[in-house]
This record gives sequence, structure tokens and C-alpha cells, in this order.
Amino acid sequence: MRYNDDIERSAEYLRLALPLMSRQAAALTPIAYAIWYEYVAGINPALQTRINELIQGGGVLDDDQTVDLFRRYVADIDHETVRRVGQDLQKVMFDVSRSAAQTGEKAGEFGNALQILSVGLSDTPDASQIAATHIATLLEHTQDMQGSVATLKTRLDDSQREIEELRQEVDRAREEALADGLTGLSNRRGFDIALTSCLSTLTPGTQAPCLLIADIDHFKSVNDRYGHLLGDKVIRAVAQILKESVKGRDTAARYGGEEFTVLLPNTPIEGARALAEQIRALTENCRIRRLDSHESIESITLSFGVASLHAGETADELLTRADRALYQSKQNGRNCVTVADD
Repeated sequence: MRYNDDIERSAEYLRLALPLMSRQAAALTPIAYAIWYEYVAGINPALQTRINELIQGGGVLDDDQTVDLFRRYVADIDHETVRRVGQDLQKVMFDVSRSAAQTGEKAGEFGNALQILSVGLSDTPDASQIAATHIATLLEHTQDMQGSVATLKTRLDDSQREIEELRQEVDRAREEALADGLTGLSNRRGFDIALTSCLSTLTPGTQAPCLLIADIDHFKSVNDRYGHLLGDKVIRAVAQILKESVKGRDTAARYGGEEFTVLLPNTPIEGARALAEQIRALTENCRIRRLDSHESIESITLSFGVASLHAGETADELLTRADRALYQSKQNGRNCVTVADD
């Protein structure tokens, strides 16, 4: 699902979006609301940048610009299909470019042979003069063909470079589609892909992956007391701690709302528990200030569930055991780490 905001946060975004929408020349359609929702929510940096460019200096968006922004930055696309098509097209262009190069080489060899023959015949008297004239004409046409093939190859090489740039752009778009707009961590879809890939490549005798699930304690009270914008700041602060704590093939993700996950493909259970304790302590000692008064808000804490993959276990079963351990941490008073039972 593209949006995971609760009713309070979505109401706050509605309050921020409506004044911006009313200043535009576009109708107040669901499409218009979608782009302004993502704009004020801060979950679509590319869209924000483009809108800022269009409205700077008092500019306004009309209906055509609004629809174009929606199609380019909001509407879902099948990134895997686009990536595959881009790769296939690049291969075709490479093959054609190689064929053109080979054709040019063959034309060059043929032209050289004709040139040698022309020189040889031009040295013979009388009867050979006509043949030499015809061969000279053929040589001229061959040189023209060489030039055309060289031009074709240049154009194909240019097209191949453009396709490579487009492929890279599609790859960037795919990465953005798997990233959480608020925190920059993987989103739920990105995490699910990473977990599925990890489990599919396991071989007997290798280290079983571990999973951490973390939840911000009493997060609703933070939103109620300080507002959703500060609540977002808390989420970003926790995400930054996670980014700095993982390494290598580890994947940290915002799984939804105030819940986070960390996939540790090569970490044993004791190492996973130790990492969870480290993140928990760092978060507890973190101090977040209000923008208006610079006052530090109350301490933010995390509860953790930790689980190691059992033989033959599915991704859903691993997630369920880690989630149960998280629930146990909540029952034990929060701000602690619980390892799932074997």
C-alpha cells in the first residue's frame, strides 16, 4: 500500500494541502489532491523538487501540469517490466551496433580489394580500360557505403548511450519505489523483497538469518502532545540510528507507521540481540528538540522482538515469531529486547 498514515496524520496533511491546492489554476480533483498530499507529507522528494520549480516566483499549476505531475511522479508503474524491457532493448541495440561494425569492416575489405584490382587493371593496355572504369565506379559506390555504415554505427552508438542513461534512470526510479519517503530506509515492499531474496539463496550449513522488529513506545502520545510534524522528526531520528547501526548486506526498513525491521543475513542470534540492545540504548539516550522552543521532548524508547530463522520456516512464520517477541517486550514494560523462543 502506498500510504500508511493514520487518521490524525492524514488529517494534518489535508489541512496543509488544501490551501496549496486552492492557490492553483487546476480543479480540486483526486489527482490534484494526490500530488499535494505527497508534497506536504514529504514522501516524494522528486515531486517536491519539480513542484517547487514550477511555482517559484508566483507560478501556479494548471490542469495539464497537474495531470502530468501525477503521471510522472505518483502513478504506479511496473518497474520490473520497465527494467527488463530496457535491458532487452539495450541488448538489441548492442547486437545491431556490432552487426553494423562488422558490415563496415566487410565493406572496407571489399573496397580495398577493388582498389587493388583497379590499380592492377589500369596498368594494362587498351582492353582493360573499360573494366578499370567500371571498377572505379564500384569503388566509389563502395566508399559511399562505407561512409553510410560509419554514420549508422555512430548513430547506433549514440542511441545505445541514451538507452543506458534511461536504464540507469529507471533503476533509480525502482530504488525510489522501494524506499520510504520519510526516512530513506527501505519501505515494506523493499524489505519483503530483501527477505524473500535472502531466504531463496540460503544453502545448507550456512548461517541462518536473524530478524529484528522494533516499535517506538507510546508513539501516539508523542503525536498527541507535540503534533505529527514532530512525530515525523522522531521517526526520522530513529531511522538515522538504524542506518548507522547496520552494515554490509543488512537491511533496515520502515515497516509501517512507527514500526521498523532489520534483516541480518549473516548474524547469529546473540549478535542480533546485542545489536538490538545497542540500538535501544542509543535511542533512549537520543534527545529530540522542538523546532519552536528548542525544548527537548521526553525520552524516546524502542521495544524489540528478535528471531532467528528455523529450518524450513517461511518468511511469514519468521515475522510472526519476531512480532510475538516484540509483543512480549511490550508486556514486560517496553524499552527492552525479547528473543523469540525456539
